[in-house]
Amino acid sequence: MGIVKISDLMHENLRIASTALSRSINAQAEHWMKIGMLAELYPNLSHHELTRLLMRVERDGGADLAQLLEQPTFTPQGIAQ
Repeated sequence: MGIVKISDLMHENLRIASTALSRSINAQAEHWMKIGMLAELYPNLSHHELTRLLMRVERDGGADLAQLLEQPTFTPQGIAQ
């Protein structure tokens, strides 16, 4: 675990979003980082599709970047072989 420095404005945005979505500030930041990471890896997927992918990844043990890069291409319905 490490410390990430962010701007005061981003911290305020995190505070507002975390309150609205019933998450801790750290949990909200981690959620945004996961979605951002997946959006960069899979730019063709929509937010809805990324959310479904995130749920599958979490179900299968977590978002390990090395593991994601070794997987075949993800599709909204599952994994393309």
